Amino acid sequence: MYVNHLKLETFLGVSSPLSLSFGQNIRALRKAQGLTQVEFSERCGFYQTYLSRVENGQANPTLNAMEVMANALGLTVFEMFYLMETAMEASVSA
Repeated sequence: MYVNHLKLETFLGVSSPLSLSFGQNIRALRKAQGLTQVEFSERCGFYQTYLSRVENGQANPTLNAMEVMANALGLTVFEMFYLMETAMEASVSA
């Protein structure tokens, strides 16, 4: 029997590898700037609980939300994705 794993993961509340990786990178970038979740949420204009869900891979932010997060970190969305890509490449080669 064929099972659509993406739908099953969503139904069960399991994070996808992409959302988990994105969230871990957002957390690392936030912490690198010395920001708490509360401070970061105030900069973004998002609820702290939403950012917690993003960082834990439990929420899938829109492109607009990703841009807001990048700007709150003093980055463009392209710079943010570049930093995430280089961090992922470094962890793979390590």
